[in-house]
Parts: sequence; structure tokens; C-alpha cells
Amino acid sequence: MGVGYDRPLYILAFDHRSSFEEMADKAGVPEGEREERIRKAKRVIFAGFQLAIERGAPRDAAGILVDEQYGAEVAREARQLGYILAMPVEKSGQKVFDFEYGERFGEHILAFDPTFSKALVRYNPEDPGDTKRIQLERLKRLHDWLRERERKFLLELLVPATKAQLERVGGDNERYDREVRPDLTLQAIDEFYAAGVVPDVWKIEGLDRREDCERMAAKVRSGGRDRVSCVVLGRGADPARVDHWLRMGAGVPGYIGFAIGRTLWWDGVQGYLNGSLSRDEAAEKIAGNYLRAIDLFVEASRAAMV
Repeated sequence: MGVGYDRPLYILAFDHRSSFEEMADKAGVPEGEREERIRKAKRVIFAGFQLAIERGAPRDAAGILVDEQYGAEVAREARQLGYILAMPVEKSGQKVFDFEYGERFGEHILAFDPTFSKALVRYNPEDPGDTKRIQLERLKRLHDWLRERERKFLLELLVPATKAQLERVGGDNERYDREVRPDLTLQAIDEFYAAGVVPDVWKIEGLDRREDCERMAAKVRSGGRDRVSCVVLGRGADPARVDHWLRMGAGVPGYIGFAIGRTLWWDGVQGYLNGSLSRDEAAEKIAGNYLRAIDLFVEASRAAMV
């Protein structure tokens, strides 16, 4: 199996753990019921995904990203039904990447047999050297384990601003995203490649300019890595901003789709947890949002090729 994945890929991501716990708390779910309610909420998202498949989402490109902690049943069912399945290996909410199941991470991957193993890493080229080294060493271990078994690797790269970087743009996060983050992301990819960490798909934060998407795609495919690709992540941003990010990436060679979560399911899940939406109503809302994101990316890709 060669390195890379260059087919269309539209992932509905709901591997979040701490976010669901916070949402359940805000919805007033009693602590003793929290875990079960979160599991049910994840099944609602999966129901929305299946509804979208029934309504035309491409089965060979549509997939889910779900965790073992709250979504084990969903993951097993998705695999049984032949859907594209991605699962995280990282501890949730950590500043420094580490394995959720420590030395047993491989056992858990093999037990669920996902299409992709996903690692989220927060990495800024101006981070302390020791922090970067630790993260790269752990990711290289994951990379090597996956490559030895010919398994696919999805790497979610977040590049949060350092205090000094944010000060240089007057504390404006949008200026940081537009003016600073793209070059830092390119530099980070170089550092990952130098460390021998080569994912099949990079899950990249949305970019405001098409030329930055073009530079990103060229970077991930540099050095003969012709099938390595990018997908757009949503970062929980408002729908209008995510729509813009999708349009910027759509049609760029090397951008094959998206892996978006909260932007697509937040309102549906929140309504389900607080009782303002029934299970079916929540699933309907999620299905509609997911289908709309797919349609937007496909139509923008076609328009870019005219």
C-alpha cells in the first residue's frame, strides 16, 4: 500500500470528548446520566450521517470520525456496514500529544480496524524545542507502527499562536489566521517531514486565501509524495466562515474534501440534549448540514475547473 490517499473524502467528525462533556453539563444533564446521554448523542449524529447517505451522500467518499470512549458502538456498526471510519489515538484536550491508551494504542487500533487512525497535534514551529521533540518522537512512533502494518494515517495539525505571535498582530486572532498561520503551517509540515512523520492525509485548519491552499497542497505533496492530500477542518467556526474555507480549498489539486464536526452537528446535538429537539429532528438537522457541506465543496470544485 503506497503512502497517500487521493480520493474524495467527506468526514463528519464527532470524536470530541471534552466538548461533549461540557455540552452535557451546560444542558443540565445529571452527572450520573452524562456518559449514557453522550453516547446517545453520538448515535444521533450517526443517524444523521446515515440519513445523509440515504439522501445521496456518496458512500465511497462519506465517512465518520468517532472516538472509542463514547462512540465504540457507532464505530463497530460503521465498520460492519462498510463506511469509511476514522478513529483518534490521542488523549482529548492535551496541549502535548500523547496516546489515549498508552503502550496499548496498537491493540485498540487493531480491535476496531478503522480506515484511518487520526492524531491531533498542537504544534507551532516557535514552541519550545523540548515540546516539539517529544511530540515528533511520539508521532514518529505512531507513523512507523501504522506503516509497518500498511494502515492509513490522518494527521490533524493545529497551529495555535504563541503569545509573541499574537502580540505582533495586535492580539487579532483573525489577522493571525490570515497573515501568520499559513507560513507557520508550511514550516511545521517541513519539520514533520524532516522527522519522518508522513501522514496519508493532513487535516488542515481553514485558510482564507486560495493561494495559501495551493501552497499547502504543494507542500504536502513535495518530495515525491504525490498522493498525500489535505482536508479542511472546521475548528468549530461559524458556518459562513467554514463555507469560505471550503470554497478556498475546493478544486485545488491535493484538497480532497473536509473533516468537519461541531459546525455541522452542534445545534442538533445541543437541541437533543436540552430537549428542544427530538432525536429525529436532531438527526434531520445534522443530515442537512452535512449534505450541504458536501454539495458546496463539490460544486465549488466544479466551478474552479471551468
